[in-house]
Amino acid sequence: MKKIIIGNFKMNSTVSEFKSYAMSLATKTKGTKNTVVVCPPYTHLTTAKEFLSGSKVFVGAQNIADAESGAYTGEISAKMVKDAGANYVIIGHSDRRNKFKETDKLINRKIKTALANGLKVVLCVGESLQTRMEKQEAAFVRKQIDDDLKGIYENELESVVIAYEPIWAISTNRTEKTKAITARDINKMIEIIRKEIEAQYSQKASKNITILYGGSVNLNNYKKILGNENVDGAIIGGACLDVDNFAMIARETY
Repeated sequence: MKKIIIGNFKMNSTVSEFKSYAMSLATKTKGTKNTVVVCPPYTHLTTAKEFLSGSKVFVGAQNIADAESGAYTGEISAKMVKDAGANYVIIGHSDRRNKFKETDKLINRKIKTALANGLKVVLCVGESLQTRMEKQEAAFVRKQIDDDLKGIYENELESVVIAYEPIWAISTNRTEKTKAITARDINKMIEIIRKEIEAQYSQKASKNITILYGGSVNLNNYKKILGNENVDGAIIGGACLDVDNFAMIARETY
C-alpha cells in the first residue's frame, strides 16, 4: 500500500548540510512507490528545489503566514514558499500551537491562504495528556477539525492531508507515567477523524481523506505503525534528520 512519508526538519541543519542531505536522499529514494516529502527550514527551500528536482521527493514548508503580503516583519507568505519550490506546507503543528500559541482561527486562515496559492496542506491535530486523561480527546480533536476546516469546500479537501499528532505520545513530552500509544489508540482516533469528515462533508470525503500519524515515529516502530492499513502515512521528526534512516522508511513497501 502506497504511503505518504513526510520529514519535518524543524529548526535543524544549515543550508550546506542540507545540500548534502538532499543529494543523498534523491539517490536513496529512487524507485520508491511512496510519496516522500521533506520539510526543511525556509532558508533551505530553494536548495531543496534545486537538488531534489527530478527525484521522487517533494518539498514542503514548515509554516506560512496567514496574510498574503504586507507589514508582517519576519513572516513568510504562501506565495513566497511556493515560489521557492514548496509543494506542501505543514499547518497547525503542535510546536506552533503550543510554543507560539496559534489558535484554530489562525490555522483556518493559514489553510485558506495555502490552498489559494496552490499548496497542499498537512494539517496537524492532536490532544495533550491532560485532555486524554479527562477523556475529552475525541471531542477535542473533532473541534479542531471543525474549526480548522471551517469554510473549506469539499473539493478543496483533495489538497488537504490530516496528521494525527498526539502531543502526549511525542518523546519530548513523555513521562514515566505515560503509556506508549497503541495501535488501538491510533485506529480509534483515525475512525473519529473520518467520522467527523463524513459529518461535515460526505461519506466520499471521509473515505478519500488521507490521514497520517505523527508521534515519535522512528526505526524501532515505523514498520508496526505504517503496517497498519488504517494509517496512510507518517510525519517524522527526529528520525528524518539521518538521511539513511529516513530513506529506509521512505523506501519500505507497506
